[in-house]
Amino acid sequence: MAKKIIAVVGATGAQGGGLARAILADSNGDFAVRALTRKPDSDKARALASQGAEVVATDLDDVVSLREAFRGAHGAFCVTNFWEHFSPEKEMTQAKNQAQACKAAGIKHAIWSTLEDTRLKVPLSDGRMPTLKEKYKVPHFDAKGASDDAFRATGVPTTFLLTSFYWENLLYFGMGPKAGADGKLSFVLPMGDKKLPGISADDIGKCAYGIFRQGEVFIGKTVGIAGEHLTGAQMAEAIAMSLGRPVVHQAVSPEAYRSSGLPGADDLGNMFQYKRDFESDFCGARNLRLARALNPELKTFGKWLEENRERLRTT
Repeated sequence: MAKKIIAVVGATGAQGGGLARAILADSNGDFAVRALTRKPDSDKARALASQGAEVVATDLDDVVSLREAFRGAHGAFCVTNFWEHFSPEKEMTQAKNQAQACKAAGIKHAIWSTLEDTRLKVPLSDGRMPTLKEKYKVPHFDAKGASDDAFRATGVPTTFLLTSFYWENLLYFGMGPKAGADGKLSFVLPMGDKKLPGISADDIGKCAYGIFRQGEVFIGKTVGIAGEHLTGAQMAEAIAMSLGRPVVHQAVSPEAYRSSGLPGADDLGNMFQYKRDFESDFCGARNLRLARALNPELKTFGKWLEENRERLRTT
């Protein structure tokens, strides 16, 4: 019996890559990978092809290429990457293109990787946090949340996957512990004593695979996942144990974080403030037990640190 094809957007990226590898690792499973990427000749794309994936060149800005890439597929994993271009409008257009392509191709199950539209709780008129780009509070959240309607409008059977903070941000986004003039390490998280849902990026893909394996169970539903919910102090303690040296948690204000000079610091500062101010709702929407049921290999922060200790030392 032929395997059902899952068209994976961003198959060489963080989330899509995790899903593609999860499907390929399950040689006895019911699904096959169609890896969608802008760079089919990249090392990552070649690696997927060598493992049995069908690699297809696709451009999220070109709905025609998406329709062709989705043609004949049973399912589609849809995702956007705000940090490539910092444009919420572009992100929403790419989401709409994917939704329309799913409809045109007759996709039986789409997973849309989304986040909350923060403006539903913090309107643009709310002065608690600055309005960014004139229309948003947390642009990289709001654009995804607003795009949920693009999938609903098509009638495509969709699962809305609420993701969490990538622990890989500690490696790639300049968020890892930094040594001060005194040589002591400090870890900055502008959330006071509130908990931050976090996850290994690879586990997002594995959870998505768990959703596809469940068939129609999660169609029409919003599924939130995380590996752990941890405070900044708890994260600093775990990092200290992993590195074998003290790490101080600096609970700076969101205002201070927004002026830190990090890439996208205004957006991220607003994001952390939103997670801090609405901790109960934000954590409550990300079910640890369900995430582990979907992905029994779900990593704890401690396990992730164990696997990435040496890389963290050099950030």
